[in-house]
Amino acid sequence: IHFYKRVNMSERKGTFKVEFLKDIEKDVQAKWDKLKVFEVEAPEDGSKGTSDEKYLVTFPYPYMNGRLHLGHTFTISKCEFAVGFQRLKGKKCLFPFGFHVSGMPIKACADKIAREMKMFGNPPIFPVEEETVPEVVEREEFVIKDKSKGKKSKAAAKQGAGKYQWQIMKSLGMTDLEIAQFGSTDHWLEYFPPLCMEDCKRMGLHVDWRRSFITTDVSPFYDSFVRWQFIRLKERNKIKFGKRYTIFSPLDGQPCMDHDRASGEGVGPQEYTLVKMKVVGEMKGKLAKLKGEAVFLVAATLRPETMYGQTNCWVRPDMKYVAVRLANKEVWVCTARAARNMAYQGFMATEEVVDTVMELVGQDIMGLALSAPLAHYKKIYTLPMLTIKEDKGTGVVTSVPSDSPDDWAALRDLINKQPFREKYGVTDEMVLPFQPVPIIDIPGYGDLAAVTVVDQLKIQSQNDKDKLAEAKEMVYMKGFYEGVMAVGDHKGKSVQDAKPLIRTELLSSGLAVVYKEPEKMVMSRSGEECVVSLCDQWYIDYGEEEWRALTQQAVDQLNTFTDEVKKNFNSTLDWLKEHACSRTYGLGSKLPWDESWLIESLSDSTIYMSYYTVAHLLQGGTLKGTGPNALSITADQMTPEVWDYILLAGPAPKTTIPMASLDKMKREFEYWYPLDLRVSGKDLVPNHLTYAVYNHVAMWPESKDKWIQGIRANGHLLLNSEKMSKSTGNFMTLTDAIDAFSADGMRLALADSGDSVEDANFVSGTADAAILRLYTLVEWVKEVLADETLRDGEDTFH
Repeated sequence: IHFYKRVNMSERKGTFKVEFLKDIEKDVQAKWDKLKVFEVEAPEDGSKGTSDEKYLVTFPYPYMNGRLHLGHTFTISKCEFAVGFQRLKGKKCLFPFGFHVSGMPIKACADKIAREMKMFGNPPIFPVEEETVPEVVEREEFVIKDKSKGKKSKAAAKQGAGKYQWQIMKSLGMTDLEIAQFGSTDHWLEYFPPLCMEDCKRMGLHVDWRRSFITTDVSPFYDSFVRWQFIRLKERNKIKFGKRYTIFSPLDGQPCMDHDRASGEGVGPQEYTLVKMKVVGEMKGKLAKLKGEAVFLVAATLRPETMYGQTNCWVRPDMKYVAVRLANKEVWVCTARAARNMAYQGFMATEEVVDTVMELVGQDIMGLALSAPLAHYKKIYTLPMLTIKEDKGTGVVTSVPSDSPDDWAALRDLINKQPFREKYGVTDEMVLPFQPVPIIDIPGYGDLAAVTVVDQLKIQSQNDKDKLAEAKEMVYMKGFYEGVMAVGDHKGKSVQDAKPLIRTELLSSGLAVVYKEPEKMVMSRSGEECVVSLCDQWYIDYGEEEWRALTQQAVDQLNTFTDEVKKNFNSTLDWLKEHACSRTYGLGSKLPWDESWLIESLSDSTIYMSYYTVAHLLQGGTLKGTGPNALSITADQMTPEVWDYILLAGPAPKTTIPMASLDKMKREFEYWYPLDLRVSGKDLVPNHLTYAVYNHVAMWPESKDKWIQGIRANGHLLLNSEKMSKSTGNFMTLTDAIDAFSADGMRLALADSGDSVEDANFVSGTADAAILRLYTLVEWVKEVLADETLRDGEDTFH
């Protein structure tokens, strides 16, 4: 559930003007509602709406585990302004608005409330826990954030203050009596959607609320629509069954979803490129037993494009390692934790069983000569690094000092400190000849970025943790987004473009493999650390060659309003592959052919924009659509053949629905579709928005006139030049903003905030100034209206 605090506002001298404006807004909105100004129908003559006649715009239906905040509102305002402009041009405009409740978060939160009441009473009395010592940050891979993800998981981001769900909701000002009701998922579905609708109405949105609905099988008409979509996708071979990566509890013998976890809620699989470094020198000590075998040290990296610059391999002298035999008879050296993950990903001869050849410590593998894929140096050595994390990766780390500040600082220490080398049995020839290799040219940093930044920040040693963290972010972020390859077959290409190509080459040549583990530690409620396992799942086969080619055509004709958004779509098409579309826990529609599975929440929301065209005829003015409706149709009458007739121009179905009703629904769809504009945050381009384009192509492969016409993606919203943050209080809900500035004052400030994919900035001072200007305008209008020479006539909203 969202944790909200009211942003600190500068004190106004009075609230008369803003209250005056809100009174006007309330009166006008009541008049709009009475006259049904925004309720629109397709013409009865059956004409197909052209871009000159009609305009359909949608906003991704928001998730209903809290109220809308100002970030949502900024994106909604883009829809609102577009609709207002097109109405002024004389077009029939439709802006529908639904509510998303599919997926795990609501179910997980409801289950938590119920569990907390069961364990601690109602109201619960929670145990007092001692304060824990913060974890020491050690050496680990820096993750270039996928723009489709926030810095926290959704579960973590929405958690706010408090360890227990009850405490989180208590922080919202709810009473114990109110919170207890949230132990039922039904209460969530009944509580938040009406509040969201009320807030949007206060904003004055040009929405036809008759077409609103909530998702999942509690809404039977929408459920029949989603099931129809999936039946047709499967028939067209877009949905397949196979093994997919998922968080898994070995002790429980099943996938460990959020509600099954003692810790690690919201954590998913992290994919690494596992680089194989072959032992080429003499194997001594314990390793002598492996003489004549193919032995590899394996390192998990997120930066395969940097492998050209390897100068050595890091291991931690006191860390425990294992040598394990794989199904292909190779012997790999890594941590036992990593080997356990591998056993659940098809690496071992016996599934889920680690074949341990021997146990080792880092010192046992110190000074080994290795052949590293793509490296400039033909032979490199294992060297000591004392800060490698045991719970991340494989415990074996590639060293690229040209582009990793950590690696350069550690290698420089070894070069400069002979006693340090001697302590771990490292000879001069293993260290001194190896200098950083220029591999990536970064504007402002040159082709030895790590060396440059370490010097700039005056970092003295590998123990300067804070400065190294700063240096790492400087180099890695700029390198990923602005770097250009200076070596290899992809010399001259941007790092963003070269990275997937280099990774593919490493994988196809057998020099690396795909390896996954949880992004962070996940503990099941049975008390065991979870792994990433390849499990049987239904998935949508995005990336399939013919489907991708047709989707490329759809993207090519798509109006994205900025070149950057079009580039992001094309980039996503290059890497997007299968997406798991089923899960066993949460809320949603059931897979029609296997009802033990639920349809995943990013998969039931790809063509629902077409459902809006007929929703007002089916929902009966309710969000669940369980009452009587305009056509006297029941959900069980909406068979796949009926949906085919309405949406796919299929043959007349055998049905008890009158033909006139079928034709009315078909007429609505044919008039309003295609979708003229979809407005969303830019972080949805790599997932939801691309999925939507793919699915429109799949459902209407020969009807390009039904493909999405325009997608506008905006940046995130700052609040008074600072990041919106629940924890700092620099945060506003939609209703808070209307209370503070009036709907029109807020709208003017939103319009002034920004209009590109760059982050926008809502300025409270702009909204305050808008209040004054609007009040002054109203006073001027009063003076003008006092002039009796003006014309008389009916009001018009065009």
